[in-house]
Order: sequence, then C-alpha cells, then structure tokens
Amino acid sequence: QVQLVESGGGLVQAGGSLRLSCAASGTIFDITSMGWYRQAPGKQRELVATVISGGSINYADSVKGRFTISRDNAKNTVYLQMDRVKLEDTGVYFCNVQHRSRWGVPPSSYWGQGTQVTVSS
Repeated sequence: QVQLVESGGGLVQAGGSLRLSCAASGTIFDITSMGWYRQAPGKQRELVATVISGGSINYADSVKGRFTISRDNAKNTVYLQMDRVKLEDTGVYFCNVQHRSRWGVPPSSYWGQGTQVTVSS
C-alpha cells in the first residue's frame, strides 16, 4: 500500500505563488508517475501536470508557463510550483501516484486527500 500526504495549500492573491508537496510512503516498489489534478466547485476533476519515471512532463494548457512540476525520486515526493496564479486556479488539488508493486503487473492509482487552494482578487 502507498500513502500520500499533501501539503502547501492555502490562500494566495492573484498573481502570487504557492508550492504544493506530496510525499509517498509505505511499501514502495516502482512509482511510474506522479502528478497533480484539481477540482473546482461544480466541475470535474482535471489534470494539472504529471511527470513520469523517464522524466517526461505533461501540463494542462491552462497552466503552461505558470506552473512547474518536479519530482524528487530519493524522497518519493512530487512538487507543484504555482506562479502567477489566477482566480480560476482555485480548487482542491489532489496528488496522484501510479505505483507498481512488482515487475510485470500494471500500476495501481493512489490519491491524496486533497489540499485546498484559494486564489483571491
């Protein structure tokens, strides 16, 4: 089992910055990808950014050039640096980890509990 602990959410003014962290712990064998999703009130959960083991990174168009995802493999931690935030970045941000318990099996998906990010004008 893999447990995820998120931190770093809060209230930030439009144009400001915030950094989210998500640390994975437990019986970790192979994390194939780590990423962030968000859910605004009344909307579906959407991808923000992901980074896979080989280093490939994917961003939602709405955050390209403003958000930066990074991963510390030694700490099994993923970060999301949020710069020049906008009102529409408000939502609950969820960490997601794809983890494989052994070779030859597909990865399982794990979610954090979510951290609230509120952008004020």
